[in-house]
Amino acid sequence: MYEQLLQKKTKLAVIGLGYVGLPIALEFARHLSVIGFDINAARVDLMRNNIDPSGELEAKDFEGCDIEFTDSLDVLREATFFIVAVPTPIDEHAMPDLKPLLGASGSVGKVLKKGDYVVFESTVYPGCTEEDCIPVMEKHSGLSFAGGDFKVGYSPERINPGDKEHTLARIVKVVSGCDAEALDTIAKVYELVITAGVHRASSIKVAEAAKIIENTQRDVNIALMNELSMIFDRMSINTYEVLEAAGTKWNFLKFSPGLVGGHCIGVDPYYLTYKAKELGYDAKVILSGRTTNDNMGAYIARKTVQMMIKQGKDVSKSRVLVMGATFKENVEDIRNSKVADVIQELKNFSVNVDIVDPHADSDELHHEYGFRLTPMENIRKDYDAVLVAVSHLPYVQLDEEYFKSITSPNPVLVDIKGLFRGKIQDMQYWSL
Repeated sequence: MYEQLLQKKTKLAVIGLGYVGLPIALEFARHLSVIGFDINAARVDLMRNNIDPSGELEAKDFEGCDIEFTDSLDVLREATFFIVAVPTPIDEHAMPDLKPLLGASGSVGKVLKKGDYVVFESTVYPGCTEEDCIPVMEKHSGLSFAGGDFKVGYSPERINPGDKEHTLARIVKVVSGCDAEALDTIAKVYELVITAGVHRASSIKVAEAAKIIENTQRDVNIALMNELSMIFDRMSINTYEVLEAAGTKWNFLKFSPGLVGGHCIGVDPYYLTYKAKELGYDAKVILSGRTTNDNMGAYIARKTVQMMIKQGKDVSKSRVLVMGATFKENVEDIRNSKVADVIQELKNFSVNVDIVDPHADSDELHHEYGFRLTPMENIRKDYDAVLVAVSHLPYVQLDEEYFKSITSPNPVLVDIKGLFRGKIQDMQYWSL
């Protein structure tokens, strides 16, 4: 299999070409013959024209790549090594939504042949690959996994949107396989593109578990910082000053408070707690952290309203500018953005809210959350409060004079990430 891929006698396919799948496909396409498969024909057309629908990659990143973008199963059938990188979201009840993953497993199953390899990168709970995905592939292919007709592995994605330093090739890749032969082959394939090297996990479940606790650990630690922030606020202590002081100890973990959204930290822990519940265990610490982080949007909005009232503002007649709507800085992705919680809670107080963001798409925001962006030419000069929700690069460069130029007398500046701490002198200022 490995030699055939190297000699381009067969092809590697990546199923799901989002912020994870597309970089993987392009990286492999510099070494192998690759098929990039996505069920969204419009996205496929963009990629055929060297356009990344996620906005993460530039046209030059497509250059020199041996890749065919398609939404056709007939084309997908030409591959013998499949990498599945589709989203694994949660539903409105915070339950795992495996429809994209099982749909992709079905698509692979329809083209699967004896001797083929399938590697999953989507974040799942331990056991999902073997218990949920393999049976679907067997059903659609008529092949037997237990009989050795095809090989399966799991290699969790570690791509961080917006991060130009920790790129795909520079991050150690965890790999696993259903047996020793599969592990060795999968490791060699990934070593073609991962300059940082690979870590060979002892089993598929170990690799699945390793991925899910990466984000669970961060979620719980950020929840602790958020809770500390709420406590310190009652003591009139600045949380960031506390963290700077505590951070002088060599083994202090450097986490900070903030909104926890997106499709990783705010989602993955629910996959683990779901599986734990299925096994009869209630994951108290993890769910407590999730509750704290899920409630931060409402907390920030309420704090903003309280400060406006202290400044003599009539809340129902006030107008607030929210700067930033994506789930994190310098990306276009709005999935599970907790800024939407802040905006909704402000509106619950009858506050008039304008929203701006240099990266987000207004139509997507309206479809997902029911609000649109305010055009920059319509920005007012009399906002009663400005809430900097996302630390996009253009916002980092702003100063107090700018905020004064767009606000009414006695305004409030809410700076969630503490970008302007120590830089605001003549405005009512608050950060987590």
